[in-house]
Amino acid sequence: MLHLPTAARVALTSVSPAVPPRLMPQRLSDRLAVLLGDQIESGTPGPGERLPTEAQLAAVHGVSRTVVREAMHQLKSRQLVVSRQGSGVFVAPTPLNRPLAFDPAVLDSVQAVVHVVELRRVIEAEMAALAADRATRAQIAAMRRALKAIDVAAAAGRDGVAEDLAFHRAIGEATGNPQFTLLLGFLEQYLREGMRITRGNEARRLDFMEAVRHEHRAIVDAIAVRDPALARRRAREHLLHSERRLIDGGVIAKSRNNRSHK
Repeated sequence: MLHLPTAARVALTSVSPAVPPRLMPQRLSDRLAVLLGDQIESGTPGPGERLPTEAQLAAVHGVSRTVVREAMHQLKSRQLVVSRQGSGVFVAPTPLNRPLAFDPAVLDSVQAVVHVVELRRVIEAEMAALAADRATRAQIAAMRRALKAIDVAAAAGRDGVAEDLAFHRAIGEATGNPQFTLLLGFLEQYLREGMRITRGNEARRLDFMEAVRHEHRAIVDAIAVRDPALARRRAREHLLHSERRLIDGGVIAKSRNNRSHK
């Protein structure tokens, strides 16, 4: 074992208690990133302190070095740690502005998918309203092409998730606000799993599929006639109906929906 400086030994102690936490076998790198990230954000180890080596973290938490490497990549993307060539990985100085990041656990349960649907409802309803006020003819045509691409994907037996995301991305671009495009780009890693569940549920019933097609067309039609209030309402209704279809399809419990719409 390498002989670490005092700061590193403190960090190792903080990361590896007498009975180190063993991680669940699913999404090990995500869980390790959350565990270490929480410790760093709580101040133990503190800014400037060196983390244990890759091999030491792997031994402490009972995971492979690949898992540790992937977890470190996540921590670096969150600007929580920095690498110094030849010296190791250190806790980064506390930034004045932190990047947006979600707990990876939002991908781990069906109920969490509903939370993502609720988030989409807020964002996409306003995007549709802005698009109705600002979209060019070319952008509206792009939305209609995106809808056709969803139909083609469904007819070919694919889940249509990529095409569905592209449709909503087209609406975001039509707002004329590049921040929506950036936000959607970030959210897609979470939206993709939620859409896979909702579209998988909808593909089991023809009435569900036809309802989705109708709701999508209604959003674009409202944008095309330059009616922001109608576009906002149509987008919101689409996502409310998406949640209702999850209930009707037996994917989530009805009680969850009752609480969310009181």
